[in-house]
Amino acid sequence: MATTIEYIEYVCDQIRGTGEVRYKKMFGEYMAYVNDKPLLLVCNNTVYIKKRPELEKLLKDADCGIPYGGSKEHYILDIDNAELAREVIAILEPITPLPKSRKKKSE
Repeated sequence: MATTIEYIEYVCDQIRGTGEVRYKKMFGEYMAYVNDKPLLLVCNNTVYIKKRPELEKLLKDADCGIPYGGSKEHYILDIDNAELAREVIAILEPITPLPKSRKKKSE
């Protein structure tokens, strides 16, 4: 089951106030960005976050899962807990680099 538009919009609503929030459809699923940094992977109406040492203590009791075949294990974020979600964003946003811009091929 692919992520619904209603679910990705709910995810973004839960993290509003943490910066400029947007989402982008990728490979049939979604990536949620804060300040143009890719922070939350949303697959099958489930929110995944890359395992980082900075999150170990906060998410020690969180479920884990694999968002898509071939990926590494990620934390599953309880997005219904808006306070936790915002705390995770507050940790991740400063340490996540902006994606490198892709140069268009010139002809």
